[in-house]
This record gives sequence, structure tokens and C-alpha cells, in this order.
Amino acid sequence: MDVKETTEQAVTTVYLAGELDHHNAAPLRERVDDTVQKRHPKLLVLDFSGITFMDSSGIGFVMGRYKLMLSMGGRLQVRGASPRMEKVMRLAGLERLPIWSGKDEVQ
Repeated sequence: MDVKETTEQAVTTVYLAGELDHHNAAPLRERVDDTVQKRHPKLLVLDFSGITFMDSSGIGFVMGRYKLMLSMGGRLQVRGASPRMEKVMRLAGLERLPIWSGKDEVQ
């Protein structure tokens, strides 16, 4: 899995590419959590536009980052998920969370 991070002002964006499955979810969690704890962003954006496959580990990854950001007084935003991936996330219950964003929207 390829991961790139950028931080501008109080927004950290994590660009994900490849497969988000049980094999690489744990190292990805550690990396993103470390970044969040070091930078303390007000907004963490997870950009899924490069994700080609995601299993249930991806749902857990999103949910965990949502809880982390909430505990730090910040917000999480998900961008770039394919319609199919977004549907799976919403069916898994993530539709109730205020994490969805339009393509270029930053709230």
C-alpha cells in the first residue's frame, strides 16, 4: 500500500493507494495515528481515490480514525471513495457519521 501525507495549516490529508485489507490495515493505522498525534490536526482527510480494494478492515480503519479525531477535538473527512466503496461503508453504518465530503469540498 502506498501512503502519502500532507499537512497545511490544521488539515492533514492522507492519500491512500492500493489495497486496504487485513494485511496492511495495522501498519496503516499505526502510521496515521502517529501522524495525528504528532501534528494534532483539526481535520484529518482520508483520500480513498487510489484504493483499488477494501475489505472489512477498511471499515474498522475509518471508524478508528473517526474515534481518534473525536477524542482529540478534531474531525474526520472521507474523500474519493468509489461509489461501490462508499456504498459498502454506508451499509456498514458509517452513513450515520458526519465524515462524507464532496470531491473538492473542505468544511
